[in-house]
Amino acid sequence: MDISGASHSSVGSTLEIKSLQLAKSQQKVEGQATLDLLEAAEAPKVSSANAAIGSRVDTFA
Repeated sequence: MDISGASHSSVGSTLEIKSLQLAKSQQKVEGQATLDLLEAAEAPKVSSANAAIGSRVDTFA
């Protein structure tokens, strides 16, 4: 009588679940790395050294 079949099935299921958990964890890490890279690549906000510069427009011709 061979009862090891049930044991192998249980081990296989456990390994499959662990593999899926690792894949999900890896996707989260890669997703966060992608978001960090996109944020780092944003154009820097330009600000003048003097806030008054450019605030008035000369409309005289």
